[in-house]
Amino acid sequence: MESTEYDDSGAWDVELNEKDKTNVEKALEVEVSNNIFYKCASTKTPELDGQKIFKILAKVEGEHASVWKKILKLDKVDFPKYDKCAAEYKPNLEESHSREDRAIKFYSQAAVDAESARVKEIFEAFVEVETDHLHLSEARLK
Repeated sequence: MESTEYDDSGAWDVELNEKDKTNVEKALEVEVSNNIFYKCASTKTPELDGQKIFKILAKVEGEHASVWKKILKLDKVDFPKYDKCAAEYKPNLEESHSREDRAIKFYSQAAVDAESARVKEIFEAFVEVETDHLHLSEARLK
């Protein structure tokens, strides 16, 4: 398929009931929080491997936030300044692990609770991605 033929304009037009809306709003908060944590960790972690991993994770979490922004039909999302991450690699990996674990648990339950098939599909997809992120920290914490 050529890129000129791709049209995702309807993909974000999702009817949200109150429960789905609440979960999507919380998911946006999770993604923003994780994004700003990873940005901080990418600048404070001295090891190059950590800098790269955290920079990539920040980008992915920012993309996830963008998905929820579109679903919620928001014009913009604020990404506040955050500098409370550690200056060492291992504590940031541990925090990453904790954050990803919480996101997976929340997204798994939100998928079960979702009434919108599209919202359920996104939560399930994000569970897979966040699980990959969890494996990144697990492998480096050994």
